Amino acid sequence: QVQLVDSGGGLVQPGGSLKLSCAASGSIFSIYGMNWYRQAPGKQRALVAGITSSGTTTYTDSVKGRFTISRDNSKNAVYLQMNSLKPEDTAVYLCNAVISSTTRVARNYWGLGTQVTVSS
Repeated sequence: QVQLVDSGGGLVQPGGSLKLSCAASGSIFSIYGMNWYRQAPGKQRALVAGITSSGTTTYTDSVKGRFTISRDNSKNAVYLQMNSLKPEDTAVYLCNAVISSTTRVARNYWGLGTQVTVSS
């Protein structure tokens, strides 16, 4: 079975920084896109940033210039460096990846989420 474990959340003051990490493990054949989503109370889950297997990145407008997504294929990991954090960034952040197992069947996998709280 493939698993995603996300971590790195916490409480930070406005203007501060956090780095989220997510590592995939299990019977992995190939990892395609890797993404970070977030969900705040009363709001829909939304894509924050994504990175393709070739390294092309995508960001939602509200985090452009502040967040950086990266991946380390040798470690089956994706990271989200978050700088200049704002209270509106407060949410549960969830790692997501499209992964094919050794059966070659691709599907979405999700981490359990890590809480990011930006407050003074």
